[in-house]
Amino acid sequence: MVRAGPWAEEGRVTTFDERADARGDLRELSETAGRVRSAVERVIEGKPDVVRLALTVLLAEGHLLIEDVPGVGKTMLARALGRSVDASVRRIQFTPDLLPSDITGVSIYDQGTGTFDFKPGAVFAQIVIGDEINRASPKTQSALLEAMEEGQVTLDGETFPLPRPFMVVATQNPVEMEGTYPLPEAQRDRFMARVSMGYPSAEAELKMLGAHGAASPLDGLVPVAHVDEIAKLVEAVRGVHIAEDIERYAVALTQATRAHPELRLGASPRATLHLVRAARASAALAGRDFVLPDDVQALAVPVLAHRLLPTTQAQLGRRSAEAIVVELLQQVPIPDSGARVGRPASGGR
Repeated sequence: MVRAGPWAEEGRVTTFDERADARGDLRELSETAGRVRSAVERVIEGKPDVVRLALTVLLAEGHLLIEDVPGVGKTMLARALGRSVDASVRRIQFTPDLLPSDITGVSIYDQGTGTFDFKPGAVFAQIVIGDEINRASPKTQSALLEAMEEGQVTLDGETFPLPRPFMVVATQNPVEMEGTYPLPEAQRDRFMARVSMGYPSAEAELKMLGAHGAASPLDGLVPVAHVDEIAKLVEAVRGVHIAEDIERYAVALTQATRAHPELRLGASPRATLHLVRAARASAALAGRDFVLPDDVQALAVPVLAHRLLPTTQAQLGRRSAEAIVVELLQQVPIPDSGARVGRPASGGR
């Protein structure tokens, strides 16, 4: 007989065979993710944490926003991730004159048949790279809203599903840069996480010159995982267990942002969902089939900070959203069971 542990749900006890299957899926996930990570890291020198976050978002069925100054490898990361996976990849260069129909598609009248034919836009791909997304107008930026949230495009009353898996990897320059438009709050909220590349270390920059000084680092990059493998890994991530205490911890963090006096806009319920889904993917990448509080803590800043709007007074005091999230991590109590939360109980027959 198997004893009921944290995996027992609604009176059902997880069997040893099911646990073995889950462990097998996680081993496969770890191997596949390792290949993709190694391939991307050959292009992006000295940024293992950034690459891991990109993989986490991919496996959590989210979208990634890469924000930093020009020239630090934002587009290179997005393209390297797309090339490492044998999936359909489309790149959209966002410019002030880009139209929403360029992204979603357009219906064109066919005189021969007397009907309208739908011509899919650039968003109809499994990995969509939105380069410099904040150089387009807010109206054009918003053309991605339905696609990112529901995985579909509606045009002239007809709905067209997007291929699965579907991920948007968008890059943007800081709002202070010339010729940029701030992303609408609704758009930012649909990105699961935001990451900043940062400048490479001197050692990584020297290594980059030696390895890529004469040719593009993408030239030798070939797919190391098939899209069907990624879809299977996404299913495995969905099965990662998260205890109720840790779910309450994630909710407490997002609730705390809404009550913070230095924030005029806190994290949405969608942010809570994204935080939990990303924590599941992070646990799976670590080879675990259960989530720890550490997974939530490690992802709180990249998942929550870009959704928050500090008050004017906080901005004058140079208080960033990231600093406020770090402060909340120190204030919100961690589940009492600590590292043991979510760990499956041992059982015997």
